[in-house]
Amino acid sequence: MNAPFKLRPYQQEAVDATLSHFRKSDESAVIVLPTGAGKSLVIAELARLARRKILVLTHVKELVEQNHAKYQSYGLEGGIFSAGLKRKENQHQVTFASVQSVAANLDQFRDEYSLVIIDECHRVSGEETSQYQRIIELLRQQNDAFKVLGLTATPYRLAMGWIYRYHYRGFIRGSGEEQDKPFQHCIYELPLSYMINRGYLTRPELVNAAVAQYDFSALAQDRFGEYAEKDVNQLLGKHKRVTRAIIEQVVELAADRKGVMIFAATVEHAREITGYLPEHETALVTGATDSKERDLLIQRFKQRQLKYLVNVSVLTTGFDAPHVDFIAILRPTQSVSLYQQIVGRGLRLDEGKRDCLVIDYAGNRVNLHHPEVGEPKPNPDSEPVQVFCPGCGFANIFWGKTDSEGRVIEHYGRRCQGLLEPAQGEEPAGQSGRPQQCDYRFRFKECPHCGGENDIAARNCGHCHQAIIDPDDQLRDALKLKDAMVIRCAGMTLGVGGGKLRITYHGEDGEELSESFDFTKPAQRAVFNKLFGRRFANSQAPKEFKKVDAVLEMQTLLPAPDFVIARKQKHYWQVQERIFDYQGNYRKANER
Repeated sequence: MNAPFKLRPYQQEAVDATLSHFRKSDESAVIVLPTGAGKSLVIAELARLARRKILVLTHVKELVEQNHAKYQSYGLEGGIFSAGLKRKENQHQVTFASVQSVAANLDQFRDEYSLVIIDECHRVSGEETSQYQRIIELLRQQNDAFKVLGLTATPYRLAMGWIYRYHYRGFIRGSGEEQDKPFQHCIYELPLSYMINRGYLTRPELVNAAVAQYDFSALAQDRFGEYAEKDVNQLLGKHKRVTRAIIEQVVELAADRKGVMIFAATVEHAREITGYLPEHETALVTGATDSKERDLLIQRFKQRQLKYLVNVSVLTTGFDAPHVDFIAILRPTQSVSLYQQIVGRGLRLDEGKRDCLVIDYAGNRVNLHHPEVGEPKPNPDSEPVQVFCPGCGFANIFWGKTDSEGRVIEHYGRRCQGLLEPAQGEEPAGQSGRPQQCDYRFRFKECPHCGGENDIAARNCGHCHQAIIDPDDQLRDALKLKDAMVIRCAGMTLGVGGGKLRITYHGEDGEELSESFDFTKPAQRAVFNKLFGRRFANSQAPKEFKKVDAVLEMQTLLPAPDFVIARKQKHYWQVQERIFDYQGNYRKANER
């Protein structure tokens, strides 16, 4: 049967990439398409091409219904398994289901399925006890060649970072060592800017708030980057005038807009906002809103009987109202994924719609087009920086800092994310024929047994497999000794005399430790280069220094260790250990 829709070129490419990947591998895969790119059409086409039983999972009934409707428009019959839709059909070749309903009825899914497609797959965690993982494990027991495909606009989770490991353009995601990711491969990705520039999505008009904003920066965040409702309400309670001023501006700017969505921080906040809006034009939807009432309010909004829709965390996915042309964000979030989902509600095309006004009143500072690096910011001053690998030349994107001329002065990358191409005629090395990650490390822990470089969190050497001394143990043991000195190094200065390079380490409380390297002796020169030359310029440009003068000329780019440990000799302190790239329980210099 021919498809009633002609797929857009990128949709066809996504389908082709899926078929190509699963012909040669059973490893899980992700397709990344922006909100509004028509993921349901890609799903429908893949389901149409399937010859065996498949399951299409998502987390809200609206998406179950939407994906099922697209499939049925092909003239094909699919089942729905969703308590929210009051249907529990599992006898069809293709079943569209909510993850909650399947997880609650696992005994009804003991047939052999060939594929599960997960829409909004950034919601899949790596935890084995999660609903998604329990379903996947059950289906894998019925079929060794069972395949898992995810689709999302935002392939990252706040506490995890990227949800996949290998990218088809030849790089790896994640700054540390092998991490558990819900998916192995990203097999196709389309940036938001592509969709906007080619007219597939509406252009967002990102405007800075012209009135007072909320300042949530003082509030404590949990590990997911979110804030306690009590804390948020307490802060907002002190800023009633700010909320009123914001909503007055929203109403003023909405004069020539068709549909306005307002994202509130808490239920209490949403009620306050609603109180400032014209009653007959406004609806409030929260997680506690009765489902029938919610459906009715949403329907009235879609039919433009209501102009303002205020909500709290319930309309970020699976909600489609193309006429929305104004998004007001009054809630804080550190989640790039959530932020993109919120803005995505206003980017669908609609007749006569020129753009979508987006105003962030919560100071979230999220870059809509570039989702940063998929990992939490190490500190508020961080920005994405490009760092070339001295080993393979790959252009990594890490969090870092730049100077006034845009040069990278610091970055937080640990290992190159490039994937090495196998030599001509060679099979890809590594587990399951996967390409190998470049082993160049910008930050590393050296094995005392073999000298091999390891991740800074490694417990055992990846080369000789011997145990590596934990820096915390080193510091703890040294602090117990009467004849040892440990300083938190706040910086170092260099001096020269008689061919010797003298380094003085300065502790944050004024302590000093010194050591010298005689550059006329190859062995001492080699030790200096191994410690400092290898780490020169954040390890972006390792150098082998032959002369002291060359070191002095470039001393600003030499790294200082985080801690220095010395032992007392008769009349002086002898430096024994320098701990670089420290991550542990002890505070580093100038940290509070």
